[in-house]
Amino acid sequence: MIGIIDYGMGNLFSVSKALERLGVPYTLSHSPQELEKCQGLILPGVGAFPDAMKALNKTGMKQYILNKVEEGIPLLGICLGMQLLFDESEENGTTEGLQLLPGRVVRFAGKDAAGHAYKIPHMGWNELQHLQPEAKLLSKMDGGYVYFVHSYYVDTPDKHVVLASAQYETEVPAVVGKGNVYGAQFHPEKSSTTGMKILENFCNVVRDQEGVER
Repeated sequence: MIGIIDYGMGNLFSVSKALERLGVPYTLSHSPQELEKCQGLILPGVGAFPDAMKALNKTGMKQYILNKVEEGIPLLGICLGMQLLFDESEENGTTEGLQLLPGRVVRFAGKDAAGHAYKIPHMGWNELQHLQPEAKLLSKMDGGYVYFVHSYYVDTPDKHVVLASAQYETEVPAVVGKGNVYGAQFHPEKSSTTGMKILENFCNVVRDQEGVER
């Protein structure tokens, strides 16, 4: 059972439908009590980083997520949900994140090294470059195109957490992971067969974790 965390800022419908297409049972809830029966969690996100952290704190979901990760429950952050996994963001001032992965969320510069302007947000299809093809989230995959919509990206000092990247005037961490914490900067539920495979791989990670003593 996968739990989709509802804290008022997620793309809940499309994530739910994607899991339905995969035939994976799920629970969509804002209640920690209802999510307790789940063996894996998805943290979606659309909007601003400070608003999302405020909502997680207000609903008690921040501490719940930290507790479940500590217990070994697999967690997947999607889009803004991935950014929330990191230390902090510079969006609208500095805001502390969940601090599960090292790094800071920064805005695209809007100009390349030669001073030429490029569009913000990074929006549309872009190719994944697998940096750690042996990673469980990238199992039985070979590159592929996925759909991005974001104005901020993760700058991390620990390149080992970056499983796959995309190029948009800079290297953009696209798939991240460390231990039982995973993230996708793009929308896998909107990214055709490549995105669905990543969701399927996460569900397989959850399945493999079931019954493991924590």
